[in-house]
Amino acid sequence: MTTESIGLPAVMVPVDGLASPEARLNPFSFYSRMRILTPVRYDETRKTWDVFAYHDVHHVLTHHQLFSSERPKTGPVLLGSIIGSNPPRHTKLRTIVSSAFTPKMVKGLAPRIESIVDSLLKHNLFKGQMEFVHDFAVPLPIIVIAELLGVPSSDHALFKRWSDVIAKGAADNTQAAAEMLLHDKERAKTELDDYFRVLLRDRQNRPQDDLISRLVQAEVDGERLSEEEVLEFCILLLAAGNETTTNLLTNAVRRYVEDYGLQDQLRHNPNLIQSSTEEVLRYYSPIQATNRYAREDVLLGEQKISAGEQLVAWIGSANRDDSVFDKAEDFVPDRQPNRHLAFGHGIHFCLGAPLARLEAEIALPALLRSTEEMRMIAGHGLKPILSSFVYGVSELSIQFIPRES
Repeated sequence: MTTESIGLPAVMVPVDGLASPEARLNPFSFYSRMRILTPVRYDETRKTWDVFAYHDVHHVLTHHQLFSSERPKTGPVLLGSIIGSNPPRHTKLRTIVSSAFTPKMVKGLAPRIESIVDSLLKHNLFKGQMEFVHDFAVPLPIIVIAELLGVPSSDHALFKRWSDVIAKGAADNTQAAAEMLLHDKERAKTELDDYFRVLLRDRQNRPQDDLISRLVQAEVDGERLSEEEVLEFCILLLAAGNETTTNLLTNAVRRYVEDYGLQDQLRHNPNLIQSSTEEVLRYYSPIQATNRYAREDVLLGEQKISAGEQLVAWIGSANRDDSVFDKAEDFVPDRQPNRHLAFGHGIHFCLGAPLARLEAEIALPALLRSTEEMRMIAGHGLKPILSSFVYGVSELSIQFIPRES
């Protein structure tokens, strides 16, 4: 299947070797083989180059002059604007958006995040068990993002449905699966544009204390974002601020219930939780891959990549590269330094990283403080998210002993 011919970047199409649920749950042995055998290889089926080694992935993400984020304008561009542009346009867009999405503004969300976490825990702890994804990891970032943008709480379920479509990959690498995925993404793009356009025009007439109002009003050198650019940034924030954080939280708790000793270590040494969360980002990276396009003929590793060809940089593989990380296949909660690439690198480093970290910094210690023990409920196996580039599980059923207050 030629992915670009039908409007899909190769990062959304399953790779041979990673197509089964078992392989999506544990892609790391595949990554290890690829780093040894073919650290840069061409996949004829997907018509793309796959890049697996840390230094090569880092090189691709760093050198935007050689590896472009702009993809051919085929199919619905759900995540366009900043994420799909190069300088000088990217520089202006990021400056404008950063003026509205400031560190001070993000830090100011802490009390509200604490309130949401407290409410979710109170609602679930007395039951002695929860389906962690549905009961906690999904609602927390959706509520935060919705309130940040100025979206009514009645529409939270819509947010979740749209973010799932943004992250979803093809069921397999057949033409039929690709066409079905393309149809779903086209419909989601139309619905998202229609939804946010109503909010945007309302804020143009009646500004409020929310991010959409700040984006509409923000300017640099007299230039403001166009309507389309504001729409695309809202969609990007929905995806990056929701799906990534949901999977960071879920992957952290998955690791806790895989290793009871880790739970005890973190409860007795809460100062390790922050470094442990960074290790979750490395070990179970929420974003496993991203794509780029060669702007000119370039040599990567021992392979010559021609101008216009697509590359997929495998972040999840880079973060397990034992040439960079000592004991790369082990979870080391106090790992220092930890030069993971979970939020990307270079000019496209994730704008939402501070918000994702803040939510985890508040939620995970609260969860550990509130419980004596967490275990996975017997008989509930793990099912991977249907995505080729987002890493997580669709359900995580846990039982726990609440801590006496």
